[in-house]
Amino acid sequence: MTNFRSRPCRRVLLLVLAFSLALPVPARAQGPARPSASAPPNSQAQLIAQLRAHIRHVFVIYQENRSFDSYFGDFPGVDNLATPQARAHGFRQWDMIGKTWITPFLLNASDTADADHSRPALLAKADHGKMDDFIGWEEQERVSVDLASPQFARQVGLLTMGYNDCRTVPFLWMYAHHFTLYDHIFQGMYAPSTPGNLDLIAGQTGETEAARHPQDQWRSPFATGDPVVMDANPAFGPYAYPYQAEQPHQLDQTYATLMLTLRGRDAAGDAKVDIDDVKKDIGELARLDYQSIPWAWYQEGFGDGQGNDHPGFIPHHDSPQYFGYIRQNPKMWSGVHDLLDFFAVMRTRQLPPKSVVFIKGGRKNPFGWKPASPYAQSILGDDDHPGYSDSQLSESLVAKAVNTIARSPYWGTSAIIILWDDSEGFYDHVPPPQFETCPDRNPCGDGPRIPLLLISPWARSAGVDSNPGDHASFAKFLDVLFDLPPLGSLPDEKPYLPQGPRDANPRLSDLLGGFDPARLAGALPPIPASQAEIPDAIVNHFPPAMTCKDTGVQPVTIPGGSLTWPKGFTNPLS
Repeated sequence: MTNFRSRPCRRVLLLVLAFSLALPVPARAQGPARPSASAPPNSQAQLIAQLRAHIRHVFVIYQENRSFDSYFGDFPGVDNLATPQARAHGFRQWDMIGKTWITPFLLNASDTADADHSRPALLAKADHGKMDDFIGWEEQERVSVDLASPQFARQVGLLTMGYNDCRTVPFLWMYAHHFTLYDHIFQGMYAPSTPGNLDLIAGQTGETEAARHPQDQWRSPFATGDPVVMDANPAFGPYAYPYQAEQPHQLDQTYATLMLTLRGRDAAGDAKVDIDDVKKDIGELARLDYQSIPWAWYQEGFGDGQGNDHPGFIPHHDSPQYFGYIRQNPKMWSGVHDLLDFFAVMRTRQLPPKSVVFIKGGRKNPFGWKPASPYAQSILGDDDHPGYSDSQLSESLVAKAVNTIARSPYWGTSAIIILWDDSEGFYDHVPPPQFETCPDRNPCGDGPRIPLLLISPWARSAGVDSNPGDHASFAKFLDVLFDLPPLGSLPDEKPYLPQGPRDANPRLSDLLGGFDPARLAGALPPIPASQAEIPDAIVNHFPPAMTCKDTGVQPVTIPGGSLTWPKGFTNPLS
């Protein structure tokens, strides 16, 4: 077993002590969002008006491939692995190779192999809502399709039932304790990374396009077409390596996105090429005369976006690159930048009066960070994707971005959302809601549960919001905050509903439940920036020099779970 924790140096220990003394008294996480006792009567209209008065900058740190239970399965006060619901949905799963039953166990490892998270895998693992075939599917596929050895197949199968907590990702737990954790947010569909990234900015992955152009519907879960359900590279460069230019590419995506609605009345002048399928949308935005809200997408390894040799850049995670009306119009494409540019913009205080900022890591962090484990020195990614990313490097990227915002003049007017694009095929016990239908006659929505954190001076402290939502909830939040027309209300999208954007769907949360009405109304003070900051010496230390006690919250006991690895399990690395 790899030892992922070493004794910190004396200087770091002193910093941890000073930091822990500044933490608040541990508080039990709240249940589903409800008005604070000290909050005055507050209508929804008042809440929205107060939110608009306070929040002018939205930052979304978009990470990769973690289920809710894999990071918060023993977090107190949430729908966790200690609940009766977990007992009824796959808590005990059969290991056919080891011929034994397996229950969730503490993984306590920051670097792992990549589990199968294709659409067929996620559908099979969920098993029509039973959530009971994570080990079985993984083992069978690794042996019969990948021709892996039974030993390796078993390791990856068992891996799906492991979970991490404050012992491995303490920064995320600290944020959850100081701010708000959402425990019923789901992937927009059963699919891997690219669909999740598209869903974030469009509230769909091409259902509108599939309905408008039936000849472009996908015929296989491993083929290009709409709606997008797999990880083909975008139709347009740049690509990470020259050979990717020769690979099969996804179809040009031609439906409305937040990048379009945020342009408002400026969209008519900024988008001139490849607009046939959004021409009426652009006309409607001009008619409504909405003022433009600047957006920026900062992704690791992007460089200047001109070359095709950026080892850290992952093009199939770069959502704007899939849309011709963004990529082929210079004024639209000018919003896409390298990750390091974000820190330069924040350092020089160049944000406009209002903004929406997307932050993504990649395959090779640019900060010189290396994992603690001597067996994982080549795993340098920081976007949290198992296989090439280390979860401790990844939460350090989150912390670096959060620190940058907290130490800036923008803290008081900010909402930071930390969200993951898919579940990685790791176990989660909550059956996803099912609605709409994809070409394979399986649900288009929703997919497995994923974590979402809200960090803001106006958030609930130690709050838990249990209102159901998915990736489209982010678009719905921006619609409310900036008074944008919902994507589903636009004339090129609306005729195809419900096959299309979900940001007008009343069943989905708009994320407002994570904000504290008392703070917004002035009855409680805003949360100070110090509650979001983590000392740089801790952020840059691996493993993190922070304990569960330092986070202010302790894991719950999971009846029937295990704090040790199953017999014969060795953490598989890529």
